[in-house]
Amino acid sequence: MKKATKSEIAFIKEQFLKHYKDAKTELHYTNLYELLVSVMLSAQCTDKRVNLITPQLFKHYPTIKKLAKAKLDNIKELIKSCSFFNNKAKNLILMAKKVVDDFDGEIPLDEKKLISLAGVGQKTAHVVLIEYTNANLMAVDTHVFRVSHRLGLSYAKTVKKTEEELVKKLKDDLHIFHQAMVLFGRYICTAKNPKCDTECFLTSVCKSKKGFKPN
Repeated sequence: MKKATKSEIAFIKEQFLKHYKDAKTELHYTNLYELLVSVMLSAQCTDKRVNLITPQLFKHYPTIKKLAKAKLDNIKELIKSCSFFNNKAKNLILMAKKVVDDFDGEIPLDEKKLISLAGVGQKTAHVVLIEYTNANLMAVDTHVFRVSHRLGLSYAKTVKKTEEELVKKLKDDLHIFHQAMVLFGRYICTAKNPKCDTECFLTSVCKSKKGFKPN
């Protein structure tokens, strides 16, 4: 399959900026603490499911300090409908304890410091920084991976390499392009039965309908 040309990349950027300039995450949150917790829970879990879980979680544990003192079984019970809830419950408490102990209860808005928290990898850190600070970063989930490959922006087999290629080719406004590719992949360029003939505005530069997945 051919890679996207410079003119095609320019067209893709133009269209994403046109359709998704003000796009935000679909996770529900009111502050940085709620955003970080929601993003941690969203790993391999839908935003819709996370949004069903978090109201009760935040009702019982409204602050990072409250979460740091939580009992593991209580967190497990509140998030049990989320995938990998056992590990996520452990990581939520460990994350909160480290924030309280090492960062005076303030969640750091620094990539390396965020990644030092339990359960927070590069993708989670990038999503938080993109959403909360409009950081010029890219985060690659299954939607971004699929869309970038279908459009010929990357044919890398891993998430990390795909992210590197997207950053190199898209350069600026990465926070917009991340959100755009997530929403475009979630609702239009879907894994199965993509809406090519009815809703897609990028059919002229599409390279494949294959349902790409990272190795």
